[in-house]
Amino acid sequence: MTMDRKIVIIGGGIAGMETAACLRDLGWTPVIVEQSSALGGHVAEWNCLFPDLAPAGKLVDSLRAKVEGIEIHLDTVIAAINYLRKGYSLVLSDGTKLQSDAVVFATGFSLFRAEKKEEYGYGIYDHVISNKDLELWFNTGSDERVPDNPKAVGFVHCVGSRDIKAGNTQCSKVCCITAIKQAIEFKEKFPKAEVYCFYMDLRLFGRKYEDFYIHAQKDMGIHFIRGRVSEVSETIDGRVFVKAEDTLSGKPLRVSLDLLVLMAGIVCNRDNDRLAQAVSLPLDEDGFFRSRDNVSQLTLSDKPGVFFAGTCTGPKTIPETLAEARSAALAVNEYLKTLK
Repeated sequence: MTMDRKIVIIGGGIAGMETAACLRDLGWTPVIVEQSSALGGHVAEWNCLFPDLAPAGKLVDSLRAKVEGIEIHLDTVIAAINYLRKGYSLVLSDGTKLQSDAVVFATGFSLFRAEKKEEYGYGIYDHVISNKDLELWFNTGSDERVPDNPKAVGFVHCVGSRDIKAGNTQCSKVCCITAIKQAIEFKEKFPKAEVYCFYMDLRLFGRKYEDFYIHAQKDMGIHFIRGRVSEVSETIDGRVFVKAEDTLSGKPLRVSLDLLVLMAGIVCNRDNDRLAQAVSLPLDEDGFFRSRDNVSQLTLSDKPGVFFAGTCTGPKTIPETLAEARSAALAVNEYLKTLK
């Protein structure tokens, strides 16, 4: 056994960075290939993390520090992957060729395109934005769609999730708690604003998540309305008019808002199909990579030397993603020890 074996990690988000750092600690040589111009993935675009409102930048910076000195290819995609008798040959978009003993897919996820739900008015009405847009506004304070002194704002849960018409019947897992986080952050910036969350049902499974919800409801005064939004329109003065049904009271609800935030759900990475075909990997019905099973072998594929880490196999929280990245590194470590 030699310890100079190379592992290519496709994706430089938090899963890819944690996997790479662990593999280097185990004595191997990881290489990260990231399609964007910086490491960090979606988390690098966030302001704070639930449920403690810890700065997202602090986590991303710590992971970036852990991968210093590791070979990293930014602004680069995988042009081709070929399975060899021993390992894989990868061609990068810049023409670089890499020989790898194992490949870890840490390609993450995409967000549902909110404009596909035309009834909510994203891209049509001036004051309708997505959860991603709001995170950017929290970070920069710059978005013409966010009023200077809003009196009322609404959050619509499950946009593109648990929705047969949208082609995604799965729960995005983190949208409910993200909506609560963003509602709290918004209320902290505008204490006098009325904040509404329109939800189907609240799925708060993580540690301290329920406490976070109670804090939002009791201490922050955020209104939680159980029921789907049925119609969104724009008033003559440019506000957003929302019609919904409060299924708990059995009464219709109509409210005018200064801003409507759509909680776009998690869907598979749009590049999954191309990458899967390159190495004959199966995808699940929802387009995520299919692991060996959904209980004990989430990081393993049916292809020798191919492993998964993070949300490339489905929606996950940050703690789950980091734990799975470490598990993937250990699985790679065991696999490499079997090679002669």
